Amino acid sequence: MNGADTAWIIVATALVLFMTLPGLALFYGGLVRARNVLSVFMHCYAIACVMSILWLAFGYSIAFGEGNAYWGGLGKMFLMGVTADSLSGTLPEVLFFAFQMTFAIITPALIVGAYVERVGFGFVLVFSALWMLLCYAPVTHWIWGGGMLSDGGIFGETGVKDFAGGIVVHETAGLAALIIAFFLGPRKNQTTPPHNPGLVMVGAAMLWVGWFGFNGGSQLAADGGAAMALTVTHISAATASLTWILWEKIKYGKASLVGLVTGTIAGLASITPASGFVGPIEALIIGAVAGILCQEAVTLVRKVLKIDDTLDVFAVHGVGGIFGTIMIAVFGAGSFAAQLGSLAIVGFFTFVVTVVLVKVVALITPLRVDAETETNGLDLTVHGERAYDMSS
Repeated sequence: MNGADTAWIIVATALVLFMTLPGLALFYGGLVRARNVLSVFMHCYAIACVMSILWLAFGYSIAFGEGNAYWGGLGKMFLMGVTADSLSGTLPEVLFFAFQMTFAIITPALIVGAYVERVGFGFVLVFSALWMLLCYAPVTHWIWGGGMLSDGGIFGETGVKDFAGGIVVHETAGLAALIIAFFLGPRKNQTTPPHNPGLVMVGAAMLWVGWFGFNGGSQLAADGGAAMALTVTHISAATASLTWILWEKIKYGKASLVGLVTGTIAGLASITPASGFVGPIEALIIGAVAGILCQEAVTLVRKVLKIDDTLDVFAVHGVGGIFGTIMIAVFGAGSFAAQLGSLAIVGFFTFVVTVVLVKVVALITPLRVDAETETNGLDLTVHGERAYDMSS
């Protein structure tokens, strides 16, 4: 065990949990109508709790067990055989478990943005639980757990390069979000602006800080590689923020706060897979393109595909993660065959699993709330609470 590595990953674990609670919850919560903000908080918080238990029970074993090329098996259910002295590289294995658990929390939580304001709470819990176990955990094994897409797998000695989750986290969550939004159908009122842009900014700022643990922690060591990953993460985020509002100003005549911070998230998602393989100049390029590319993807999903992905999860996270994954090959740090092939395989797998789960879970618990509940808002109708006292 290395003390410095262990101390850094303890911090990184806290930072990645901080991304979901409260970062993502506030970011998404500020973007919805005032009558739905508590439902968003409920979704993010409940998902964090459910994923934690399921990661302990089955998820970690499926992702990082010593099964075969396709799944890790169930040999490490409930951390069987793992003690405080067990090691994973230079880290206590129980710490590696906890660090990866925070990734298993935020990935299904990202999907929340696609279905807010009209989804059934029961559906959120059941779908998220099954999706993490049947989609996220196997993909994690394929890429990070020594499975079929990693080094020595189907793409030969040099497998796919995905440093912190461009495929594992952002492609899977982005595609799942788009699929659920398609089956849900559009909201009855899509023109309502974010009820609290300030809350959106606070949440985005927390995500930015937490992303240092997300990407820097993925080095799994306290060394120069972690420092470089952290640095390029920041550069990409800053650059994408600026190109987003520049493009917004050119197109619409105004640069908005929500646009600025959405650009930040686009830059963060895009650098995620590449953060362990590129330097500051490449990060500048990735961020500069991401701010425009992801903004155009928002328009594509809304205007061309006509899918109401409420908070643009696919356009920002899905497109950003896919773009960053491809840029690894563009900059010569990975092969095009492995990068594009893995994107296709994981994309197809995610599509099939998500479609099946949406259909099956909808038979168990309603996918969408009724029209009256949607109109009145989920907070009071579903959860019996209000975020704001309207009488004061």
